[in-house]
Amino acid sequence: MAPHQPWLLLLLLASWSPPGSSETRYQPGDPVVLYVNKVGPYHNPQETYHYYQLPVCSPEKIRHKSLSLGEVLDGDRMAESMYQIRFRESVEKTVLCVKTLTLDQVERLRQAIEELYYFEFVVDDIPLRGFVGYMEESGFLPHSHKIGLWTHLDFHLEWNGDRIIYANVSVRDVKPHSLDDVRGPGPLSLTHTYSVRWSETASERRGERRGRGDDGGFFPRTLEIHWLSIINSMVLVFLLVGFVVVILMRVLKNDLARYNLDEEASSSSSGDDFDHGDNGWKIIHTDVFRFPPCRSLLCAVLGVGSQFLALGTGIIAMALLGMFNVHRHGAINSAAILLYALTCCISGYVSSNFYRQVGGERWVWNIVLTTSLFSAPFFVTWSVVNSVHWANGSTQALPATTILLLLTVWLLVGFPLTVIGGIFGKNRAGPFDAPCRTKNIAREIPPQPWYKATLVHMTIGGFLPFSAISVELYYIFATVWGREQYTLYGILFFVFAILLSVGACISIALTYFQLSGEDYRWWWRSVLSAGSTGVFIFLYSVFYYSRRSNMSGAVQTVEFFGYSLLTGYVFFLMLGTVSFFASLKFIRYIYVNLKMD
Repeated sequence: MAPHQPWLLLLLLASWSPPGSSETRYQPGDPVVLYVNKVGPYHNPQETYHYYQLPVCSPEKIRHKSLSLGEVLDGDRMAESMYQIRFRESVEKTVLCVKTLTLDQVERLRQAIEELYYFEFVVDDIPLRGFVGYMEESGFLPHSHKIGLWTHLDFHLEWNGDRIIYANVSVRDVKPHSLDDVRGPGPLSLTHTYSVRWSETASERRGERRGRGDDGGFFPRTLEIHWLSIINSMVLVFLLVGFVVVILMRVLKNDLARYNLDEEASSSSSGDDFDHGDNGWKIIHTDVFRFPPCRSLLCAVLGVGSQFLALGTGIIAMALLGMFNVHRHGAINSAAILLYALTCCISGYVSSNFYRQVGGERWVWNIVLTTSLFSAPFFVTWSVVNSVHWANGSTQALPATTILLLLTVWLLVGFPLTVIGGIFGKNRAGPFDAPCRTKNIAREIPPQPWYKATLVHMTIGGFLPFSAISVELYYIFATVWGREQYTLYGILFFVFAILLSVGACISIALTYFQLSGEDYRWWWRSVLSAGSTGVFIFLYSVFYYSRRSNMSGAVQTVEFFGYSLLTGYVFFLMLGTVSFFASLKFIRYIYVNLKMD
């Protein structure tokens, strides 16, 4: 490991702060810093802008707060506000500033309110959220369209000992300033005020209060257990496992018993069936382990897919251990980046090890292909999304320093670990374990019926795993692309295991049907069969965007479809790997139990 790598890992770990890590101890009268953070359309979670980009009260010199990597990835850009708050000292209707707005600035505010812009403040690492203004539409004839700006904010803070336990901002019993009749040539003068109320609480749990009416959280709360998804997935798994274990294994048992008769009995009793029906998999034993084309690409797919299997399992396990701040996606993003860099050794090892087993010689090219198989599409997608954010002035556009940090992580951690894993995999690779000899001349494959075509297998192999997670997928999308908070990580781990099980079972079944038709080109077919689940996930994302969400605008659309396409690609790699190794193990099993002459 390079000498800079331990320092870099420590930097990443230090930048990822767990919930409550920045809580401060106060004495009565101590100043409490309130940071303004970001604003954005309520229905576009990934479209955020700095609060001071709106024509609001702002200091002459803006002082920004240093942020962790997770906060930067979450689009946070905190800056000190003009609000004067002191610990346990309540104030009533204090003037914040007198803001003079031009007609263009009024129009910007009116447009922001119409798009349901919300703001986010932060006090002692506790977020406070509220809408910028008020909009009301009523009636048909005549139609009423009212827009108002909140010029007064009520801050409610609760304390216990020397700590702030809870904070909230409210506009209850406050009348908004109407922006409907602002049409004159002169500027508009607005007086912004605020109040601060302190109260003592016996609670010691910090954060947003739950289940207390208007004082509750601004966003929807955690999701409840959805039994429909669990029951649907369990029924599908039991049916598939039962199909594979009971039906398929009984057929194989009969096949093996018939094939392992002595030569004369075999030729007299089942010679007519030897080349026909579902028993055709025996006669291709000299071709079934014939190495496929594009071996290096296949091994790279298996390597990166194995890495994402480990990465997904690790993230869910960390979530089960409570290592994430569920209120901020940036904490999960920073942990995922760190885990991705550390698990690159898995992709290098698996890819290089299998590549050497199947007779590959250009192992350096194989390592380059492996390390580029995901990083290159990810970099292209991220570049497009980040450019759109940057062009629109969104805080989701990463600063240059953060880009350099992430690039350094890949250059000093991810890529070297891929090479190291590849070296170990190449050196530890043994011969390919094939129970049958492969002839030099390939056997001619007979014409296949339409239901054994690759596209049909992809449709079946992708739809069944997708149907096992389709209900759960809605809640995941609502968390990643919406405002819900997903904390049912135990159920998520269970559904993840179901997804892998269904993919493996359907791959084994489809591979058996393919071999029964004397088609020995199962290598790539097994990857595509369950890997096509990624295509169904992307199609579902299109349905979710158009029918289940209220997202709109170029910024949100580009990010949603860019990363949804990348997510489908990740599931293709991951499930394709599970499908391939399940089929390989199954094929080795049936041929190792077959007595050959």
